Amino acid sequence: MQHIRTTNAANRLDRLPITKFHKRTVLAVAFAYFFEFADINTFAITAPVVREQWGADVDHVAYVTSLSFVGMFIGAVVAGGLADRLGRKRTLTLTTLWFTVWSFACVFAWDIWSLGVFRVLTSAGLSAMTVVAVVYISELFPSAKRGKFQAYAIVVGICGTPVTNLIASAVVPMSDWSWRLVYLWGSLGALFLFFVRRLEESPQWLESRGRHEEAEAVLTRIEAHVTAEHGPLPEPQQPKPKGPSVKPGLGMLKDKKFLYPTILLSVLWITQTIGFFGYSSWAPTLLAAEGVSVEDSIFYVALTTVGAPLGSFLAAMVTDRFERKWCLVVFGLVIAASGLLYGLTFTPVLIVVFGFLVNLFERGYTALAYAYAPELYGTEGRSLGTSIAYGLGRLSNAVGPLMIAGVYNGIGYQAVFMVIAGTWTLGALVLALFGPSTRRRRLAAEAAEAAGTGPKAVTSTS
Repeated sequence: MQHIRTTNAANRLDRLPITKFHKRTVLAVAFAYFFEFADINTFAITAPVVREQWGADVDHVAYVTSLSFVGMFIGAVVAGGLADRLGRKRTLTLTTLWFTVWSFACVFAWDIWSLGVFRVLTSAGLSAMTVVAVVYISELFPSAKRGKFQAYAIVVGICGTPVTNLIASAVVPMSDWSWRLVYLWGSLGALFLFFVRRLEESPQWLESRGRHEEAEAVLTRIEAHVTAEHGPLPEPQQPKPKGPSVKPGLGMLKDKKFLYPTILLSVLWITQTIGFFGYSSWAPTLLAAEGVSVEDSIFYVALTTVGAPLGSFLAAMVTDRFERKWCLVVFGLVIAASGLLYGLTFTPVLIVVFGFLVNLFERGYTALAYAYAPELYGTEGRSLGTSIAYGLGRLSNAVGPLMIAGVYNGIGYQAVFMVIAGTWTLGALVLALFGPSTRRRRLAAEAAEAAGTGPKAVTSTS
């Protein structure tokens, strides 16, 4: 039996100009991203002090790190299912509270194992929040502009990493216990609750669940805000007929329309995760092992991270102007080349230059992928599909460090960066050959908005 849509949510949202409602929404998501990026590195920052105080060894740190990525996988998949059942807004709130509560629990850890458990639970929440936030922005913003605002949220969010590093450098040396304040800082993400009252549930999700009256109420409120700012709105395009809807859940894996993009995006996130964390986690260690002083290696890597927020900004400039698939391919190949050249030089200036380019284009790649991934699904499968692929990417890093270590010990320093470059190249080739294009629908929405009419070729699952 064909599912009858009565609110036309996707097309009604697509013809809206950007307003204070959209800016408020992206600010709230950026706030959550900020503390996600702030919290994701807190264990790495405090591990040296914790090892000294509790007599832990490198293996203990490695176990906690690897298990944290397992936690990220579990958190992402669970959050994808919850977002389909409970809603995008509610799950975004719950997952943000989850990671902040467990970050707060880290303040009271009494040994390396209790801290490890709390960190795994925190990591599950970090990954869970990310996948829900990606879907939330995708479903609330016009398709012609969602990529740019997805990237803007990351530009703000990624600043959480350097800010946390600065705070940690100030508070950790204060006393034997002051490292705990780093985790207290991470728990401030709970202040996201102050944004929640002003956020709306995704009308596309409400519509997909058959809750048409609630979807209509949300759309009416959003359109009222837009009309107050920009005047009367054009009529939306009528939705195209859909086939029978698929029940959300793991049973969707039997559907080729769901399975194909999930496999493709899993390759994207696995190659991105191994490629980026293989570089960022090992660069200072390997430089030091090859004779560069520890102080210089840390300094060089710190300089390269300046490229990260600039990369997200670059993605914001190109993501809605060009086909996202090909932007990802180009960014991936540039990262591969820059990372390979980084591994082939020991000249300080070139180390910084090539490292800067890796950080610049990797963070741009991530922002592009956040916008691209949800577009490959209809509303019913968007949250679960995005979460499975993203979660598998994070799970891959439970073994990624062991692979990099094996290559370094077995073959050598330069071989590590050849493997990393090969990983990025593989991801780019798979996208080039098999990645669907999504720009046609976005162009139709943009042209329709410029003409003052409803979008002419936007499907009801855009």
